[in-house]
Parts: sequence; structure tokens; C-alpha cells
Amino acid sequence: MLKTGFIGLGAMGAPMARYLRDAGLLTVVGNRTQAKADALAAELGVRSARSADNFADCDVVALCVSLDADVIENATALARVLKTGAVVVDHSTVSVQTARRVAALLAAEGIAFLDAPVSGGVEGARNGKLSVMVGGAEAALEKARPVIEAYAARISLMGETGAGQATKAVNQVLVAGINEAVCEGLALAEKLGLDAERLLPTLMAGAAGNWFLEKRGATMLRDAFAPGFKSVHMLKDLRIVQGIAREAGIRTATIDQAVADYAELVERGYGESDTSALIALKRKP
Repeated sequence: MLKTGFIGLGAMGAPMARYLRDAGLLTVVGNRTQAKADALAAELGVRSARSADNFADCDVVALCVSLDADVIENATALARVLKTGAVVVDHSTVSVQTARRVAALLAAEGIAFLDAPVSGGVEGARNGKLSVMVGGAEAALEKARPVIEAYAARISLMGETGAGQATKAVNQVLVAGINEAVCEGLALAEKLGLDAERLLPTLMAGAAGNWFLEKRGATMLRDAFAPGFKSVHMLKDLRIVQGIAREAGIRTATIDQAVADYAELVERGYGESDTSALIALKRKP
């Protein structure tokens, strides 16, 4: 049985860790805020990490943290303590360059790395139905597969290191574009006086149907913006995507508009709100 550690116990990480405990795989949890790690460890009956040393006996360590710097910091600490042949699985959304840097850092110590960002939101994490897009070696994925399967509906090996983050970049372009369209469309519906209870199922039954409309349409029309996926995190992701897209040499009108809109949303105090708070901008010219 694999011994697994999990670092990053936020809205996504905590339910993922619970699924690992239910699968009998979880040994230790860690978090920047120690009290949060202590509370979840007590709930799940596992160790609460005080330092990287507490992960030394793990075969797999999964990360779900916020920033590139967090991934690098954790990987650097783990590189000093994990045994040869261990696997670090990073579920964070970071740049392709960061994924490759971390992979090289760990490889120097005989530790495998998978960049494995996820999609599916808080609902996907809570329901154990995340889509996981993986970059790295197939052998490393097969070793870590029982861990990822604990909370995933789909696991896709997309290519070598960095391919997972590249796939997540594409994912976020589509998500951002859909968010823009849904929020703008529903703001228009409000101005036209359409009945939401009739409108939403009608839209969902046709070509306009999508996840964001289904999961967030009714709540955004009630000005209920509990995350979900925080707007400040979407802005962080989109700035990463913007750099990737510009380097690739494509037209970036959708990305640029989304970056500008989420930057304004954060500036107006909606950073901790769900991305559906975007409708607040769309309601005014």
C-alpha cells in the first residue's frame, strides 16, 4: 500500500485528501497554516506535518498550492528528504517553465515528478470527479495512479513534463471565454426582463448549454458568489496563460479581455468571490 502525503488543504486540497484517506492511502497532511493541517489530520486520523521531514516515508506526495513559488519551495524541501523512486504530483496551476524546473530539481535526487493540474472546480474535488491532465513519465504515472484515481474521474497523460500545464492553459482559455459569454448574456437577460426560471433551462437544452451556465447561472442571478473558484485565482491562472499564448504567437483577444476583466473585478473587491461575480462588471457599460 502506497504511503501518501498531501500538501495544500484549501477548498480543493482538503476534499482530495479526504478521498485519499477513504482509499486507505493517506499518511500525512501539510499546509502553510499549521492549524488547518492539525485540524484535518485530527479529523482523518493521520499525521500533521511540521516540516518536510514528516514526508520522508512517503512513496507519493501530492501538492495543491496557489503559486509557482509555493511549488518550488515545497519541491525543494521534499527533494532533501524523499527516498529515491518517490513521486511528487503537482495539482497546482503553474507555468510550464516552473514544472520543468521542479522536475529537474527532483530528478537530481532520483525523485519523479508529474505536473498534473486539475479541472472540475470545488464540486469536482468534493465529488471525487476531477479531470487530471498529466505531464511526465508513464512509469511515474503508473506508480502514482492509485493516488490520483482516489479523486479523479479522468486521468490523461498528455506528454512529457510541462504537457499537463500546457493542457491546463488551453482549459483556462476555454473556461475564461465561456465565463465572459455567460455573464454577458445573463446580464443582457436581466436588462430585457426575462424570467430566469424559464430562461436557464431553455438555454441549457440548446447549443448554449455548458457547465458554467448550469452550475453558476442561477446563483449569479441571485448575486450569490461563494466560491467555487476564486476570481483572484482565475486572474493568476490567466496571467500564466497569457504569457504562454504570447510566446506561442497566437491572437489573444479572449485571454486579454478576461485578464482585464478579472483584474478589475479583483480591484473592486471581488477577489475572494467566485468567478461568476464577473456578471457585476457586465451589468454596467
